[in-house]
Amino acid sequence: MSTAASAAGIVTLTAALALAGCASPPARFHVLAATAVPEAGTVLTKDAVTVEAVAVPAAVDRPQFVVQLTSNRVVVDEFNRWAAPLPASIARTLAENLSVLLGTPRVVSGPLAASFDPAYRVSVDIQRFDSIRGQGVVVDAVWVVRRSAAGGTVTSGRSTLREAAAGEGGDYEALAAAHSRALAALSRDIAAAIRAEAGR
Repeated sequence: MSTAASAAGIVTLTAALALAGCASPPARFHVLAATAVPEAGTVLTKDAVTVEAVAVPAAVDRPQFVVQLTSNRVVVDEFNRWAAPLPASIARTLAENLSVLLGTPRVVSGPLAASFDPAYRVSVDIQRFDSIRGQGVVVDAVWVVRRSAAGGTVTSGRSTLREAAAGEGGDYEALAAAHSRALAALSRDIAAAIRAEAGR
C-alpha cells in the first residue's frame, strides 16, 4: 500500500472515531401513570364525567423535561422527554384515576369528550408543575367541576401537592413517578367534589 493511501486511511479512521465519540446519547421518554386506588367506604357514582381541558404553564409545555435548579433557574433536558404532550397526558391520567375513584368506566378525556354527554365536566388549570432536582415535585392546580343538568352547580377548588422523588441527582424516572402520585392526589380531591355534588 502506498504511503498516500495509508495516510488517507488513517485520516478516514480518525474522522470516523471522532464522529462516533461525538454521537449524542439516545433520548429517554417518560409517561405519567394512573396510580389511584379505590378508597374503602366511599360513596361511588355511576355518572359520566369528562375531563375537558387541562392547561399547563408555558415553561413546561414542551416535549423536554424541565427541571428546576433554583427558584430562578431551570434546565431543559433534551435527552429526557415526555412521550406525549403534557396537557393531554395529564388529562388522560386524571380521567383514568377518576374512573377508579368513582367506580365507573364512563370517564373520558381527549377528542371524545366534546361529543360525550356527561353529568359532570372537569376543567383543570395547572399553576405549577415543578420538577425539583434532588427533592421532588410540586403540582399546584385550580380545578372546576360543573354539573351539566339545567341549573347545575359549579364547584371549584385548589390543590397543592408535593411528592418526594426517590433517587439521587434528580432521577427523571423518579420525578415522573412523583408527578403521577401528585396527580392521583389531585384526582382524589376532584372525585370528592363530584361525590359531594352527587349526594346533594
